[in-house]
Amino acid sequence: MPVIFSQIGQVTVNLVDSIMVGHIGTTQLAAASFAINVFHVGMLFGLGITLGITPLVGHSLNAKASNNLGSWLKNSMLVNFIASILLCATMSSVVLFMNRMGQSKEVVQMAIPFYLIHVSSLIPLMLFFSFKQFFEGIGNTKIAMIITIVINLVNIALNYLLIYGKLGFPAMGLNGSGCASLISRLIMPVIFLLVILRKPEFRTYLSDAIRAGFDKLKIRRIVSIALPIGLQMVIEILAFSIGAIMLGWISKESLAGHQVAISMASMTYMISFGLASGTTIRVSHAFGEHDRNELKQAIFASLHLVIAFMSLMGILFILLRNQLPLLFTSDPAVVEVAAGLLVVGAIFQIFDGTQVVLLGALRGMADVRIPMFLAFFSYIIVSLPISYLLAFTFNFGYYGVWTGFVFGLSTAAVLFGFRLKHQVRKFKPPYTYRQ
Repeated sequence: MPVIFSQIGQVTVNLVDSIMVGHIGTTQLAAASFAINVFHVGMLFGLGITLGITPLVGHSLNAKASNNLGSWLKNSMLVNFIASILLCATMSSVVLFMNRMGQSKEVVQMAIPFYLIHVSSLIPLMLFFSFKQFFEGIGNTKIAMIITIVINLVNIALNYLLIYGKLGFPAMGLNGSGCASLISRLIMPVIFLLVILRKPEFRTYLSDAIRAGFDKLKIRRIVSIALPIGLQMVIEILAFSIGAIMLGWISKESLAGHQVAISMASMTYMISFGLASGTTIRVSHAFGEHDRNELKQAIFASLHLVIAFMSLMGILFILLRNQLPLLFTSDPAVVEVAAGLLVVGAIFQIFDGTQVVLLGALRGMADVRIPMFLAFFSYIIVSLPISYLLAFTFNFGYYGVWTGFVFGLSTAAVLFGFRLKHQVRKFKPPYTYRQ
């Protein structure tokens, strides 16, 4: 539950931004959608890299190698910091091409400064996640949850002040929302570090990390796990981001409606992602202890929970499809698009939750390379061509783009399921996974 609340907090920042920006105007909401979808490609690659440390720490903790934990922390911080610098530089250059992605001129003009503000927030965000994933690897999930909840309250207050210009602050509109996110993300790693310094049992890990040297073998191992996870997450979000760009080709109302619907779907997805992260922790601990029964029970329990939860959310999406978009906008055209997309979203919810939990279990076993290729096939080879064909060749419009998502997610769920079945079957203690 703490991991789930922590993940909800990450997506709540964008949800709140969309709700508050949507009441300024449809063009601003479309610009936010465009910028956020482009930003998420790089951001999720970075966050995927930080996920690489969790199974490695879990394996060391339960394989009686806990004296290495400080070294894992130091080396992962180095990898993540270098990755964040390289990502910021690369992502900043994307603004040179944003006017060539088929969006209206007014949307692009508003999106570029908002996008650059978010890019600058990536370094502190990855530092926070470096601490978060390490401590989740040792089984402490509450610190990140508490910090995330507090920061969300800070972000809401800053949004109110900076977007609308309250209490003497200038009314910055869309850019005010970006500045609120930047300030919030700068605070997050600072609070985490202060918590560690106040707790003797946590300060030990920091002391061990300071004393530890940089280890080429550990860095190589972190990169070998982190890079495929990052690429897999990029592949999945890339399909959704390119889908958003396709929707911008149809109309700005389609793009704004997509932002409304995907904000709701992202909330339920991040709950499933939190459950998947909990699955990674449980599976990595069972893996380190060579406990096959515990490993299987963790996987089956997570699958039951995610299918039940996503089914319920899908029903609510259908029943409340005409009411939920009103939280974001009063534009009838945008509400109509969002309501239609929520029906399609209700269908892919189950597949989305299933695939992310299966992937979390595979990560817990440090099986990341083959799933990366399976993700590429599912989202790039299957999903995107179907989205384009249905939207523009068969003229299903925005329904066609989202129907392609259904095909991609269902394909991923099936392929990850077969891969996990294979890995569990070959798990015979004592067992060490080989790439």
